[in-house]
Amino acid sequence: MPASTAPHPFAVVTGASSGIGLALATTFAEHGFDLLVTADDDGVSTVAAELGREGTTAHAVQADLTTVEGVQTLVDAVRGAGRPVDALALNAGVGQGGAFLETPLEGDLEVIALDVVAPVRLAKALVPAMVSRGEGRVLFTASTASLMPGPYYATYAASKAFVLSFSEALRHELKDSGVTVTALLPGPTDTAFFERSDMVETRVGQGPKDDPAKVAAEAFDALMKGRDKVEVGSLKVKSQTAAAALLPDRAKAAMHAAFTKPTE
Repeated sequence: MPASTAPHPFAVVTGASSGIGLALATTFAEHGFDLLVTADDDGVSTVAAELGREGTTAHAVQADLTTVEGVQTLVDAVRGAGRPVDALALNAGVGQGGAFLETPLEGDLEVIALDVVAPVRLAKALVPAMVSRGEGRVLFTASTASLMPGPYYATYAASKAFVLSFSEALRHELKDSGVTVTALLPGPTDTAFFERSDMVETRVGQGPKDDPAKVAAEAFDALMKGRDKVEVGSLKVKSQTAAAALLPDRAKAAMHAAFTKPTE
């Protein structure tokens, strides 16, 4: 990808072929950002073509971020763009529903690889240049699931708890650098997450969900304001997480399990 002298700011968005990632990429484009978008499926190329119609430039990188090679492919593409990264949205994620003793180990390891290892690798590779430049914004997509133990998708909730903690720790370390770090905590959102995670037959899978565009809009606003985190969800979800904060972990786990336990 050749270097560009375009006046637009430059954003990198992972997991951008659908769901919250696609909504984030669309929101960046609507606000005049050029984009580098990535996902593990070839649909990301179609996304880039559509985003380019917003009057900005969008390039696609197909990469499997559960692998070292996939992460390096993305890092090389970002560096090859020859442009400073103004916004880095580390959004790609996956879950695996079901009782831990019954789910395949490979699925749990994929969750950890994409939700934990990939953002750490990408932050380690790309954030130093932002700090050297003295400006930039980093968004980590966590989840309201990060706020309490998550039975029946245990590795997902634990991974998102890692993301939230990592984001807040990195924010502190970078507080005088000119680079801000924001954690996005969406509640149940109308994406393919529940189908892909085998969680359709759960209370949360069958319940009301937020529009990804709403989630992305609130995330973008928080990112631009340099906020530490933003929880996006219905009043009911926010009330539940607020109530859970007052409970011991055992009670939090039981409350969460009522929504995530398979109904069949």
